[in-house]
Amino acid sequence: MTNKKLMQEDLKYIFHPCTQMKDHETIPLIPIKKGEGAYIYDFDGNRYLDCISSWWVNLFGHSNKYINSKIKEQIEQLEHVIFAGFTHEPAIRLAKRLVSITPEPLKKIFFADNGSSAIEIALKMSFQYFKNRGEKRAIFVSLQNSYHGETMGALAVSDTGLYKEVYSDILLKTVQAKSPSLVPEDEALDDMRKVLKKHRGRVASVVIEPLVQCAGSMKMYNPSYIKGLRDICDEEGVFLIADEIAVGFGRTGSMFACEQAGISPDFLCLSKGITGGYMPLSVVLFTDDIYDAFYCDYSEGKSFLDSHSYTGNTLACAVANAVLDIFENEHIIEKNREKIELISELTKPLEALENVKEVRQRGMICAIELQGYDAKQRIGLKIFQEALKEGIYIRPLGDVIYFMPPYVITNDEIRKMIGVVEKILHIV
Repeated sequence: MTNKKLMQEDLKYIFHPCTQMKDHETIPLIPIKKGEGAYIYDFDGNRYLDCISSWWVNLFGHSNKYINSKIKEQIEQLEHVIFAGFTHEPAIRLAKRLVSITPEPLKKIFFADNGSSAIEIALKMSFQYFKNRGEKRAIFVSLQNSYHGETMGALAVSDTGLYKEVYSDILLKTVQAKSPSLVPEDEALDDMRKVLKKHRGRVASVVIEPLVQCAGSMKMYNPSYIKGLRDICDEEGVFLIADEIAVGFGRTGSMFACEQAGISPDFLCLSKGITGGYMPLSVVLFTDDIYDAFYCDYSEGKSFLDSHSYTGNTLACAVANAVLDIFENEHIIEKNREKIELISELTKPLEALENVKEVRQRGMICAIELQGYDAKQRIGLKIFQEALKEGIYIRPLGDVIYFMPPYVITNDEIRKMIGVVEKILHIV
C-alpha cells in the first residue's frame, strides 16, 4: 500500500481529532507504517523524527524492545479482567510502586483509562467527599489558560476558548482564577485568595497543571506559585488537584512537577507517559482521609460509583510497570539533564531572531513563541509542512513551536531537530 492509497481510504471513513477535515483537501494525511526509536516511518519509506512524542506520550521510543517483551509476557497470561470484585498482580504492583514514588501522603489509587477520565474522577470524588459530610460544594476553580481534557467535566474546568465555547450552555459553571503564566505570581495568588474567599464554603477543589500549561501554548510558571497555592487551599479548606497528565514522568526535569514545589496535592492525576505511549491508562492518587470518606456500609449510600470497562487493564498495567523499570534501571531523570542543557544551549540564540518573541523551557519541554504573524497566515501550519520536508515532525500550537521529544532522542537528533527549525525561521 502507498501513502496516497491509504490516505484516500482513511478520508472515506475517519474523522480525526483536533482536525478540520476540509484541510485534507490540500494537506496530505500521512499513514504511518511503523515506529522505531525516536522515528516514525510512512508507507513510502520516509521517516520523521517524532519531536512531540506522539502527543506527549512516548517516553522511550517506538517499539521499545524491553516494553515489547513485557507485553508479550503478559498477553500469554491475562489480557484483561473486570476490575470490580477481581484484581491482578500487575495492577497491585503498579499501585504500590506509584505510591512509593509520589509525594506523601498520597496512599490510594483509582484506575481509569485516559487523562480526561482521571480529571473527572478527581472532580467527582472531591465533590462527593464534602457531600458525604453533609456539605454542598458544587464549585470548581481552575486557572485561566488551562486545559484539563475534553469530556464534559474536564472541559468545564478548562479555559480553552475554541474547545469550550461551543459547549458553554451544557457545561458545569466553574470559576477561573488568574494564571501565574500570564500575570505576576503575587497577583495570581492574590486573585486566587479573592476567588476562594468570595465562594467560601462552596468550592470543592482547585485544579492546576503544575509548572506548564501545555495545551495553553506551553505557558510556564515557577514552583513557588504552587507552594503558595497549597497554603491558600489549606487555609480555605479546599482540595488541590494536580493535573500531571502531560507533565508527569520526568517531563519538567523531575519525576513529578509538584516535587519542585516541595508540596503534595490532595489528588494527583497521571496518564500519557505512564505507559510510554503504548496503552491507554490513567490513575488518580489521593489520601487516606479522602478514601475513608467513602468507606462505609453499602446502605449508607456513600460509595464512589465510577467505573470504566477497561479500568486497571492488565496489559496497560504491565506496560506501566515496564516503564517504571526503565526509569529505575537506566536512571532516566539524571540522564535527561544533559539533554535538557543541550536543548537550552541550542535554542537560546533563537531569541535574537526578529520573528521570535520568547524561548521558554522547563525540563524536556521547550517552546518558541513567534511574533509578527497574522492568525490568518497559519504560520504554525506552514512551519509544520516545511519541517516535514526535512524529516522533522512537530505540531505547533498556533504561533508557538514546541519540542517534547522522547527521552531516547540522541544529542545529534536534538541538534537536527532544533537546526531544522532554526533554518525554517529564517525563511518564513
